[in-house]
Amino acid sequence: QVQLVESGGGLGQTGGSLRLSCAASTSIFRLNFMEWYRQAPGKQREWVATISWGGSTAYADSVKGRFTISGDNAKNTVYLQMNSLKPEDTAVYYCKAPPTFWGQGTQVTVSS
Repeated sequence: QVQLVESGGGLGQTGGSLRLSCAASTSIFRLNFMEWYRQAPGKQREWVATISWGGSTAYADSVKGRFTISGDNAKNTVYLQMNSLKPEDTAVYYCKAPPTFWGQGTQVTVSS
């Protein structure tokens, strides 16, 4: 069992930045990879980014070049740095650990 707790959401402005954190109850390096997803009102949950401990990252086209996923094993924490925010980034953001452990989500709202 893995517990995940997201934080760092809130109100951002168009063009601004926010950093989300996901604290895990275990060593994140043991989890092989971790991911961020988001769910906007009335839409399905969508994948945002993945980090694997072999050193690779991957991003959805909608956030590529603006968001950066990283991890700190000493803190058992994964981050999502979000820059150049857009109103369409408004969503509840979730982190996910394999196979199917989810956090409770953190709300991000971007004003225009």
